[in-house]
Amino acid sequence: MPPREGLDIGDAAPDEVTLRDQRGAPVRLGDFRGCHVVLYFYPADDTPGCTVEGKGFRDLYEQFQALDCMVLGISVDSVESHRKFAEKHALPYPLLADPEASLVRSFGVLDGAVAQRSTFVLDRDLR
Repeated sequence: MPPREGLDIGDAAPDEVTLRDQRGAPVRLGDFRGCHVVLYFYPADDTPGCTVEGKGFRDLYEQFQALDCMVLGISVDSVESHRKFAEKHALPYPLLADPEASLVRSFGVLDGAVAQRSTFVLDRDLR
């Protein structure tokens, strides 16, 4: 029987998965252990709903930073797509490319071939 996908409240987030941000730099959730993390999954770059959501996090980004909270956007789009999306809308936080849907699947938000719009708030222990 394959392992169940998704996390329950209180489960540790998978911190070993390495994804690339919009600049191509490798990023792991474990890199943010010790601070709060808002992890938002979204279906696709530069679509109307995802753009509104991304800009909302952009507009509140300084407030998140003041609370020692990192914002990370994740979709199955490519690094290049994320780069264009981030530049076009001046998104100051990392957008992580998950083309294999590894983290998307781990959080249980894979819907067909894209991530469902979902947001998770992780504590300093990434739970």
